Amino acid sequence: MTQVSNDDNQAARFRVDKFAVPADALDAFVAQMKHLQHTLRSLPGCENACVLKQVAGPGRFNVLTWVEWKDPASVAHATAVMQKKFADEGFDPKAFTEKLGVQGDLGLYGAV
Repeated sequence: MTQVSNDDNQAARFRVDKFAVPADALDAFVAQMKHLQHTLRSLPGCENACVLKQVAGPGRFNVLTWVEWKDPASVAHATAVMQKKFADEGFDPKAFTEKLGVQGDLGLYGAV
């Protein structure tokens, strides 16, 4: 596990995205998230990344993606790389989720 710095400007960052995915769209959505996570894992500063599917418990979110970044600079670099990748592939994440009827709650977190 990454050590979190006391200097908040250099502390690890965690991208946590939660999704409510309709059952009929689950396979396609999870496949796309795994594809994206594979790319993220290859980027400098990515400490860990995974796609999780809810297997028990209440709640409306049934898919969660989680990426741990070494520091804010790694997040900024990854954001630029992924935006270029999306443009090169003609992939629009917003249109993709809307087409599948997916609702998301996306956020970047820091340790407290």
